[in-house]
Amino acid sequence: MIAGSLDIAVLLPCYNEAATIADVVAGFRAALPTARVYVYDNNSTDGTALKAMLAGAHVVRERRQGKGHVVRRMFADIDADIYVMADGDGTYVPADAEELIRTLLTERADMVVGTRRGVLADAGRQGHAAGNRVFNLLYRTIFGRDFTDIFSGYRAFSRRFVKSFPAVSGGFEIETEMSVHASRLKLPVSEIELHYGRRPEGSHSKLSTFRDGWKILWMFAMLMKETRPFAFFGMISAAIMATSVAFMLPVLAEYFQTGFVTLVPTWISSMALMMVALLVFTAGLILDSVSRARNEQLRLYYMSLARVAGTERAEPPGPTETARGADAA
Repeated sequence: MIAGSLDIAVLLPCYNEAATIADVVAGFRAALPTARVYVYDNNSTDGTALKAMLAGAHVVRERRQGKGHVVRRMFADIDADIYVMADGDGTYVPADAEELIRTLLTERADMVVGTRRGVLADAGRQGHAAGNRVFNLLYRTIFGRDFTDIFSGYRAFSRRFVKSFPAVSGGFEIETEMSVHASRLKLPVSEIELHYGRRPEGSHSKLSTFRDGWKILWMFAMLMKETRPFAFFGMISAAIMATSVAFMLPVLAEYFQTGFVTLVPTWISSMALMMVALLVFTAGLILDSVSRARNEQLRLYYMSLARVAGTERAEPPGPTETARGADAA
């Protein structure tokens, strides 16, 4: 049993989960008897909020549609020592929350991700399974190898992760943004493999394979631009430079053969593209320095937060205390 002195909050973002939410709330209340269970209802039309309230959850409504808006509101509203976030669709086992919290505490991590066993083989739809494989591979290529399942919605967080996380996503991209935030600041994180079930009859996924896939891909690009601008703009610069060289080669070949340049517009275009490529490359260098400064500021703010609400970091002894200690000795 997790120590009762810890203030634990269970966060359940929900949209039309009336078929499962009561069982999910009851499961978390049984698994974590001292925890507060919050259900943030995102404009449900099927009675999700009422069923969650009757099951014993604290229910709050978030009018902005999208999981990212809900998570941002939850993180801003709720103060706790440890946060457990799950989905309200019944695909995660509430009893596993204790293992997530235990791992968070014993490994002194700031985020523990419950990776979904077998999700890459079958995520309910073949499109979802393929998307999981592609996006996880893309994440490891761009941002590092900290995570193997960036879309898992079952996570435990420390207080300083939650209060230092600048959530900007509006939809299902929020899990990707959390993972990038941890990789960006090199925070201590961990993963444990957990059971991942199927939705019961009457419960339907809100995730659109293509629409949300494009949103996630766009978020990858934006996060790469913000966190790795030199690589992002370097690739753009290389593409423009390659186009410039492709235009330039026929002109140079003609010049070395005849001593004349008849393709003047092509030559001018190639030079203009080369200048644009150099400008983009320079912008990438400058923005990389800006990004490093922002990372340092985020890291310093993160370090200023206590892991547990209400605690203070030990201060080094001042000169007076040091002198007193010397006199006593």
